[in-house]
Amino acid sequence: MAHATLRDNPCMESVPVSCDVDLGRAALLPDVDRARAWLLTLDGSPQSYVDLDAPDHVEFEYARRLAHVIDLAGPPGAASDVLHLGGGGLTLPRYTEATRPGSRQHVIEVDAALIDFVHKHMPLPSGADIAVEAADARAALAARADASADIVVADVFGGSRIPAHLTALPFVADVARVLRAHGVYAANLADGGALDFLRGQVATACHVFAHVCVLAEDTQWDGTRFGNAVLVASQLPLPVKELAHRVHDDAYPAVVVHGVGLAAFAAGREPVTDASATGSPAPPRGVFGIG
Repeated sequence: MAHATLRDNPCMESVPVSCDVDLGRAALLPDVDRARAWLLTLDGSPQSYVDLDAPDHVEFEYARRLAHVIDLAGPPGAASDVLHLGGGGLTLPRYTEATRPGSRQHVIEVDAALIDFVHKHMPLPSGADIAVEAADARAALAARADASADIVVADVFGGSRIPAHLTALPFVADVARVLRAHGVYAANLADGGALDFLRGQVATACHVFAHVCVLAEDTQWDGTRFGNAVLVASQLPLPVKELAHRVHDDAYPAVVVHGVGLAAFAAGREPVTDASATGSPAPPRGVFGIG
């Protein structure tokens, strides 16, 4: 397990760097418009964007939606216990430390070599209480104590697809077990076309949680565009009005679907089981930078 004890590296040059990691070829590409901002890719697929000088800047639209959920998951600025399933460049742990200072965060990332690569070139803020563990997300979640997290964020991709074992009912039930009574779950999901995968994920979440909503762009809901949707769930009512205002004002506006509309969306779908689980669909060529 690696902890956030490394210091920022002020001498890092703005030149691309890359190396082989456990799951492919990782690369960091500098943003010419920001002095210490980097795009992390894995086998050419964008994974994370990090600005070391402005950790509260979130570039990817789906990550901004996850950040909105983190913002609204408790009193503004209050420290929280956060479990991140999927690490990448650690964008959201950095964001949480900047916006909820003093939060206790645990990050699960299956690729140990990627963790080392990120720590070397994009160290975490000095003093941040962020532990990063190399482990499978479902196994690490199963080992977590009951009622030990205020927020669980799932953003786990094997390349460009969500692994099947992280889509099934036992996984989602374990998330609910780990969350406290007021806790909030947010998951980044990718789908397009008829949205069959997303419908199954909504049905699964609704089987476990009392309140569920989905944030996505209109062009994804109508099947025009393959993209990321953020599923949000809790046992307590969700701040859907506040979420709707925030995602409407983003650079890439989204809508919030909940209640009767979401029930109709998932009508007739059964929760996903380990026997029926499949990974998220492969994105079409050209989507997410994939040739």
